[in-house]
Amino acid sequence: MRVLIQRVSEASVTVNGQFTGQIAHGLLILVGVTQADTETIEDRMADKIVKLRIFSDEQGKMNQSVTDIGGEILAVSQFTLYADAKGGNRPSYTRAARPEQASPAFDRFVTKLSARIGKPVPTGVFGADMKVALINDGPVTIWLDSDDI
Repeated sequence: MRVLIQRVSEASVTVNGQFTGQIAHGLLILVGVTQADTETIEDRMADKIVKLRIFSDEQGKMNQSVTDIGGEILAVSQFTLYADAKGGNRPSYTRAARPEQASPAFDRFVTKLSARIGKPVPTGVFGADMKVALINDGPVTIWLDSDDI
């Protein structure tokens, strides 16, 4: 699993001009699922994301997590996080999980995140052409790969 995490002041996702998810202060996460992902990996990644201390405390030091600040999470599925452009100019996506595996894995992952922060985690629409808008706060952008944690 690969997740690109962005600390945001606000973020939203629309499909066909309709909002499907929107948050204020918190995290926008772009989520890529690979064939090797398991529920154990989903749990590890969810734990890591909600515990990352990337929000400022009273002294201005990044020392608080999204749960510490009562923030929100917006999750967007993105198979292109597994793009491989080594072999030419057209990326290959063979490491990305097929939709029949990736969609339920993404849904489970969102459920795990929601349980950990104690509030719903809005999403885009799996497989849809989505428009994502955000105001990156900081900017703070962090790459997590389940192979590294």
